[in-house]
Amino acid sequence: MRTKAHQSLNLKFLLVGVFLGFLLLFFLRSNLSLDSKEPTNDNNARRSSSSKCPPHDDTQTCTKIPPSLAQTLIHYTTSTITPQQTLREISVSARVLEKKSPCNFLVFGLGHDSLMWSALNYGGRTVFLEEDEAWIEQIRRRFPTLESYHVTYESKVHEADNLMDVGKGPECTAVSDPKFSMCQLALKGLPSLVYETKWDVIMVDAPTGYYDEAPGRMTAIYTAGMMARNREEGETDVFVHDVNRVVEDKFSMAFLCEGYMKKQEGRLRHFNIPSHRDGSDRPFCPTLLD
Repeated sequence: MRTKAHQSLNLKFLLVGVFLGFLLLFFLRSNLSLDSKEPTNDNNARRSSSSKCPPHDDTQTCTKIPPSLAQTLIHYTTSTITPQQTLREISVSARVLEKKSPCNFLVFGLGHDSLMWSALNYGGRTVFLEEDEAWIEQIRRRFPTLESYHVTYESKVHEADNLMDVGKGPECTAVSDPKFSMCQLALKGLPSLVYETKWDVIMVDAPTGYYDEAPGRMTAIYTAGMMARNREEGETDVFVHDVNRVVEDKFSMAFLCEGYMKKQEGRLRHFNIPSHRDGSDRPFCPTLLD
């Protein structure tokens, strides 16, 4: 079994590799856009006056690393704190973001991996929902570019069995906007932008759920699934972390559906949920084939 130190080192190598790969793609795209369009004299004049790099010819410009990516690269290569997810778990989500970014990415939770998720969705919108106001302020001081909002959860882990029974009722299986849902599991007090945005990727890695009085992730998992079903068309990739725990295990299977699950890696499950408003007559969960 690999030691924690080796896992942390491998995770840093993965992060550095991802960012270096992104930077290479960034430079290639920049060069291709320059080659495909002949610059005008006005453009040449602007580049000559604003570029801080010595000009090599009339078509080259100085392309810099975006500040947010530079900050992320420096942070993770110098940090001794290991993100909440393992290298193999992060790789699953990173592959989806590689295909979908820039996109709209909603994350339940604000943690040591948040800067990484934002950078992997560079050019898109990444929003974090966090239960701890003091923690939000601490992260904002360190990383002011991250977009985060405080949310309040009314549920408790010890209510999970009752909420599971509630979730089987018709008011909870009917597809609707969670903001106006009659289901007790639907989160209705989130910022308006959360309901108004079509999310391409959703990560449920919060709220706290490891003791009875903690809010638990019952409502977050249910709401993520309904947001995916309620979009007008297309599909949403939903990830749930800590599925080794009873709540995350049962609620992800019940409300994100085993039939929509694409992969499980360690404590992470990946679901791909299609729109239920695109004209297709879909059941709440697809039937599993033997």
